[in-house]
Amino acid sequence: MNTTQRDKAVPIYWTLLNNAEWTLHMATTEKGLCFVGSHNQAIDELIDWAQTRYPGSHIIRDDEKLLPYVKELLEYLRGERKIFSKPMDVRGTPFQIAVWNALSAIPYGLTKSYSDIAQHIQKPSSVRAVGTAIGANPLLITVPCHRVIGKNGSLTGYRGGLEMKTRLLELEKKDLVIPAEGSRLRVSTS
Repeated sequence: MNTTQRDKAVPIYWTLLNNAEWTLHMATTEKGLCFVGSHNQAIDELIDWAQTRYPGSHIIRDDEKLLPYVKELLEYLRGERKIFSKPMDVRGTPFQIAVWNALSAIPYGLTKSYSDIAQHIQKPSSVRAVGTAIGANPLLITVPCHRVIGKNGSLTGYRGGLEMKTRLLELEKKDLVIPAEGSRLRVSTS
């Protein structure tokens, strides 16, 4: 995952992914995807986020520039893609970046707890801070914070709402192959 420091204002290009089941805003800089919004949220979600992370930047609608990112996200939402390949441009603290990289390491169809993520980044006593960093994830779905659940298996908060989180987890679970006894769980490639 690429990271950038807060520097001069950059143009942010956005589009609205709108298909039969999903409506969400997406944005990119020249360096890569920088924002995936919540389902059925107004553009204000993107504008507020951009003002915080990219102060002074201009937000420009450019559906064509975002087409490769939209294509990958639609493939994921149809169950045809498990991993995103397009570049990302993410701004955050070193701790946030560590957490977001840990999220990206969670395999498709599986879940981890907040304490699992804290262990993964070698900060086992930072479970609350991990939760805060996960809540600040600007790239819903593509940096899979929906794969993080409570230690007891319960669904927990999600910027996109629990309905969106549930839909994403159900989408991924339908593609899992049930392992034979003693074998490891694996994801179907078909």
